[in-house]
Amino acid sequence: MTPALRRTDRGRLLLVLVLAAVVTVFTVTVPLLRDWFDLRVYYGSVDNWVHHGGRIYDYRVPGTAYGFTYPPFAAVVMLPMALLDLRTAIAAALLLNLAALAVVLRLLAGPSWRRHGWYGWALAACLLALFEPLRDTFSFGQVNLLLLALVLTDATLLAGGRTRWAGIGIGLAAAIKLTPALFIGLLLVAGRRRAAALATAVALAATAVAALVDPDASRFYWTEALWDTNRVGHLGYVSNQSVQGILARLGETDRAVWASVVLLVLAAWALRARRAADAGDWTAAFALTGLAACLVSPITWVHHLVWLLPSFAVLIRAGRLRVAGALYAVLCTSVVWLWFDDASGVGGFLGSNTYAWITLGLLLWLPVGHPRPDRRTGSRSTSTTMVTPSPVAPAISPASVQPAPASSGTAAAAAGVCADGLGAGRQASSEPTGSTRPAAPKPQSSSERASSYTVDPPPS
Repeated sequence: MTPALRRTDRGRLLLVLVLAAVVTVFTVTVPLLRDWFDLRVYYGSVDNWVHHGGRIYDYRVPGTAYGFTYPPFAAVVMLPMALLDLRTAIAAALLLNLAALAVVLRLLAGPSWRRHGWYGWALAACLLALFEPLRDTFSFGQVNLLLLALVLTDATLLAGGRTRWAGIGIGLAAAIKLTPALFIGLLLVAGRRRAAALATAVALAATAVAALVDPDASRFYWTEALWDTNRVGHLGYVSNQSVQGILARLGETDRAVWASVVLLVLAAWALRARRAADAGDWTAAFALTGLAACLVSPITWVHHLVWLLPSFAVLIRAGRLRVAGALYAVLCTSVVWLWFDDASGVGGFLGSNTYAWITLGLLLWLPVGHPRPDRRTGSRSTSTTMVTPSPVAPAISPASVQPAPASSGTAAAAAGVCADGLGAGRQASSEPTGSTRPAAPKPQSSSERASSYTVDPPPS
């Protein structure tokens, strides 16, 4: 048996090395041509603020119209960059994003993360490297993975019944970037008023700290910059995969229409998120909130869609491996960029909004409603898996068949990494184009299709 096992391990190692080589070649030659654009915005703004006496929101990346767009507290958090040169800041951003991704995967995998072994995690790493929102997050030097890690930390606290500190992560994330503020709404919808109050207090305190550090920047942001979407980018740009992006590509500019659609999305989110929270399925509740936030935000660039990662954990945990695999594969293709030049007609309407359709579909049909850890489920059939609930995990409903373990095959090994998410709570109170040309001096990298921004946006 030992020689056979050794041959198996050698085969797995060879497969991982081959996949890693392919992924490395791909990521080095295509996605990293973004030239760390967002990180250069952060670095330039902080450097201008600290070393040159300039204002945070006055800085523009040379040759572009783009500058800092986050709340002032984000600039305060990024102050350590003033001690670094740009290359060191890029290296630090890579390490921070890698650490944040490791935290996110660990939280989504749940207590059984060790059973996936090196092989399962290695395959998962290769697959994740192809995921377009993750590729763009790393190559732009974005912050969304860090915010996702903060938010999921609160999800873990809620799922484990350790609610005393739940809300701090959400509050900090909301003070750095406005999108995570919807998770405070989730806490209210779920009836977790204490956690919602703590998250709100943390967000307000962080905002007050920023106001003390730079009152002028805070006044300008909350009275002017926040309401100026032109500072962020063109609403109709194909990378904007939000409801407003869909409407803008249709030529619909009426704010009342957008507000009406947003209200419908929020109503659907509130109903489904409440159901998930009532069942103690915090992974699904937080996944649904991330989906809704991407849809209702005025601008959701492709790299913002890292908020979809919890949804794939829910699909895998529920045994929907084919659905998860198909949707994940589409999100690796950069298919929306095929309609960069022309999003007109039925084909343009369907194709240019592909990622938004996936987000909306997940919001409406993501499996939710796993039973609470403290709810008796003896009347439910579990003959599909014949698994007896452990003292630290809830019973498995028929819709939550666990995927095959890592040893049963390559696909199952990679998929199983996030199969046991936060919903298995403890017993408690419950863009690339094919171009490989050198990087252009614009954020579009070697092609305008490969970026979430445009220096000269196409006309509305």
